[in-house]
Amino acid sequence: MEETAQELTDHVSQFQKYLDEHTPQLISFGIKVVLSIVVLYIGSRLIRWVLGLVRRSLGRTGMDKGAVQFLCSFLKALLYILLIFGIGMNFGIKESSVAALLGTAGVTIGLALQGGLSNLAGGVMLLIFKPFQVGDYIIVDKANGWEGTVYKIEICYTTLLSVDYRHIVIPNGTLSGNTVVNLTARDMRKLELKIGISYDSDMHKAKQILEQIIKDDKGTREDQGMLVYVDELAESAVTLGLRVWVPTEDYWTVRWRLNETIKDEFDRQGIRIPYRQLDVHVIS
Repeated sequence: MEETAQELTDHVSQFQKYLDEHTPQLISFGIKVVLSIVVLYIGSRLIRWVLGLVRRSLGRTGMDKGAVQFLCSFLKALLYILLIFGIGMNFGIKESSVAALLGTAGVTIGLALQGGLSNLAGGVMLLIFKPFQVGDYIIVDKANGWEGTVYKIEICYTTLLSVDYRHIVIPNGTLSGNTVVNLTARDMRKLELKIGISYDSDMHKAKQILEQIIKDDKGTREDQGMLVYVDELAESAVTLGLRVWVPTEDYWTVRWRLNETIKDEFDRQGIRIPYRQLDVHVIS
């Protein structure tokens, strides 16, 4: 028991001696840690201020919003890297060590993040060639639901906002390597509808009704050309088609309104729209 107490006393003495010898170094290290936290906080606030200033300055020049988002995202990453290495140098890391570390890290990260570098390169390609801009409605893969309004374009990813307000985040490498359908790149868009009518109905009368409907609708552009035609003589219906130009932002509104108006007018004037059925004739 006495030996255990003596050992404990020795350990306490050794610890006290260690503290006495290294107190200046510990205090210095603690001060560096506190200063690093302060620098990190102030640097983060300063980076946000710089990014806001750059974003406003670029916005006043009329630059594309997607390009502004991409450049600000790239600048943010660069400034944070410089801030972190600046804090590291405060702990005694030399410039030569930082350069060697950057070189090694660059090779390692390049091998480990080939997909990320591909996305970065894809983002640069999107910035240069501009197949779409922020606010455009694009379709990348309709089968998987990859379509929506471009919300933001960043270094590695582009975010789409779907009709039901889902965020669809797509790697820029995928976007730059795939076919992208931009539905809002033009001010005008051609609207095409196909309507089947019964073989017993008056086809010419139905065409006249359709022509009058698209002429009377406030969203269609008669000066751009309108067309009503017989598209197909199908098994159970005569398929009529119409093509008309509408403003891109009003496309869906006009489409829904025309569908409703056509149904109401056909019912009122006795033009029957058949549904799929099978007629059986029994001959006795």
